[in-house]
Amino acid sequence: MSKRSILIVTCALLLSNAMGGLDSTIINTALPAIISDLHGIQLMGWIVAVFLLGTAVSTPLWSKLGEHVGNKHAYQFATSLFVLGAFLEGMSPNIYFLIVARTIMGIGDGGMISLPYIIYAKMYKDPHKRTQMLGFATASYSTATIIGPLVGGWIVDTFSWHWVFYLNVPLGLLSIILVQIFFKIPKSTKKGSPVDYLGATLMTAGLVCLLMAIEMIGTISTLYVILLLIVSAGLLGAMFIVEGRATDPIIPSRLFKNHPLMTDFILFALIWGAFVGFNIYIPMWAQGLLGTSAIIGGATQIPGSLTNFMGAESVAPLRMRFKPQSVVAMGIVAFIIAFAVMTIAGVQAPFWLLLVAGAFEGIGNGMCFNVLQIKVQQDAAQEDVPVATSFSFLIRMLSQTFMASILGIILNQALFKGVRNSHGRITLKMMNNLSDAASIHLLPKNLIPQMRVILHNGLHNIMLVSLLILVVAGLLNIWSYYKAQKVAA
Repeated sequence: MSKRSILIVTCALLLSNAMGGLDSTIINTALPAIISDLHGIQLMGWIVAVFLLGTAVSTPLWSKLGEHVGNKHAYQFATSLFVLGAFLEGMSPNIYFLIVARTIMGIGDGGMISLPYIIYAKMYKDPHKRTQMLGFATASYSTATIIGPLVGGWIVDTFSWHWVFYLNVPLGLLSIILVQIFFKIPKSTKKGSPVDYLGATLMTAGLVCLLMAIEMIGTISTLYVILLLIVSAGLLGAMFIVEGRATDPIIPSRLFKNHPLMTDFILFALIWGAFVGFNIYIPMWAQGLLGTSAIIGGATQIPGSLTNFMGAESVAPLRMRFKPQSVVAMGIVAFIIAFAVMTIAGVQAPFWLLLVAGAFEGIGNGMCFNVLQIKVQQDAAQEDVPVATSFSFLIRMLSQTFMASILGIILNQALFKGVRNSHGRITLKMMNNLSDAASIHLLPKNLIPQMRVILHNGLHNIMLVSLLILVVAGLLNIWSYYKAQKVAA
């Protein structure tokens, strides 16, 4: 490929980061209006979880598909599913249709966000150049997350939430066309290695059962939850047996014998599991507790988007002076400050406090992601770079999926408890309306303060749990630093 073609393909792939950034901020901005219109606050966790689950379970499959049919065609197919899901979400007449469409979009997202990083590793062999590329990827994501809340909030306030999902459609189609014309790298295939369909099926079914068990806690009989967990454990156990015998396994067992790589994966899981709590629930904090509009609630994402880019750009110079664990520690500290601020924030915490917390969250996100992603590719054996890259995304998405479910349960338990203690004066439908400033006028004014206390209890518990997870991540990172020092000595 010529330098011009490489540049155009890189820009086309960067659109995937932009689409991911748009979706992540738009959905969070639009969620209060969606759950108010479709009456689905009890299924709010599912809206987020099915997207993340689809992303998670499909990520390693897209990597394998890329090895068999070529990363170019795999990326185009994945992006097509993402665009289709976005279009269907915009047409959603009810909460269940939206959840199905969000699942389709998540499956496409798994390949759309992971395959570009595999392609970057092939196009940019020099790790320093690749670090710069990750900086550009972060910049495209951050720019989209700045634009997303403003445009998305304006659309929700001016038209309806249905229209926010159509923004990704033209971007996705443009990316597909540019890749088709300019991506000339020969496709990579593995002739003679059959696709591990059985292992992929067992993994998908096992993870879906596990998610359903987590989501159903408190809503169905404990016996059924236990049965789902047993089925999930059986399917995942069978997957590991099948993977051990497969010629070309979806997840090679040798990855788990690489201790530095495993530490990277665990840090990914802990940090991004905590991060999802801030990303999803801060706009709801602004709209539900402070009574802001959708566009102002979405603006809580802007400081983090700006500092995300700053954190990512600081990685290259910091890595010239400090070890990767030290840079990760700086990012974790920034995360801890953000969640500590929100943990001590009261019901009437000022709006600027949310912006300050968002700024620290962005710094931590930008620093941790870039360092850990490069570290994964350096800690993995050369032949394992593609599968290690996709597996790191799998770990990150799974962590966000299950934490989104768990945090949804935490919020629901607080809402149910508050509604019960109100002795019939407050209903779950009223709590739905509280989350959307456009419908708050439908609520009795004398009950709004009590309803905000109920919502705050749930959001506070979410921030506290996320803070504790980050403390654990910080301790693990310190342990890995001293272990690396001992090995070096």
